[in-house]
Amino acid sequence: MKTIKLSDGTSAPWLAFGTGTALYKKAAKDSVLLALQRGFVHIDAAQMYENEDSVGDAIVESGKARGDFYLTTKLNSLSDGESVSTSLEGSLKKLKVDYVDLFLIHVPTMHEGKIAEVWKGMVEAKKKGLTKSIGVSNFNIKYLEQVRAVGLEMPVVNQIEFHPFVYHTLVPLLKYHQENGIITASYGGLSPILPRSAEALKAKYPTERKQLHDTLDKLAAARSKDLKVTQDQVLFKWLQAKNILAVTTSSNATRLDGYLASENLPDLTPEEISAIDSSVGIANFRAFPSFKHMDDQTTP
Repeated sequence: MKTIKLSDGTSAPWLAFGTGTALYKKAAKDSVLLALQRGFVHIDAAQMYENEDSVGDAIVESGKARGDFYLTTKLNSLSDGESVSTSLEGSLKKLKVDYVDLFLIHVPTMHEGKIAEVWKGMVEAKKKGLTKSIGVSNFNIKYLEQVRAVGLEMPVVNQIEFHPFVYHTLVPLLKYHQENGIITASYGGLSPILPRSAEALKAKYPTERKQLHDTLDKLAAARSKDLKVTQDQVLFKWLQAKNILAVTTSSNATRLDGYLASENLPDLTPEEISAIDSSVGIANFRAFPSFKHMDDQTTP
């Protein structure tokens, strides 16, 4: 699998299997094991999902050597007296590994007023060898500036909801990422074409939704010579073109195979990328509305 170079010198597989959303607070063993068996080598976990134990069970049962897969997990809120390192040590025990490859602060609002303190704890956890790399999730420019003010290393990744319906809102953040060596990771990248978002999009942005679907269908058809190319594969090519680390999930083996196969499809041309960028105009739709602060990308 292709990898994305991070600013700390490490590399991460560009496509990760996520254990939230459909697996949120549910046993993930069977799904993670299936993903590993189909060819995924990057697993994205989180303390918030409350299923790290079952992710660890899948890793053990897979028989994979620790160096043969990349593992991400994320920090939840800290209890009184708990440090970032002790919190991560708890995750490592559940995941049944000695270290994770990437550790993210999951949600900045959980640490309001303490971002600097928590980031110092992240740096310390890395120094202890508990994680190879450190980053954040759901951070807008305001919170990233709080991290930068600490004067230590910057996050190597910021994992955010990212797809065509939030792209234009996030342009200032993407510019900030580029200027500060931060790789953008995407969750919810397929949201505009998934059934769970369909009704809300039809109600709010019927024209823009149709324009996006028509654009994806046209680009998929142009690539469907020897095999059928799907809308989700085209969206993955769009993410690849923007050097985005994508997190996705499915319990369907055929769908997982299709996600993985997208890597080897022809790249989108600049004109095709632009067609997807502009297909929804300035319409803004979040599949995860609890993170509305991400719509504010003003610089403090």
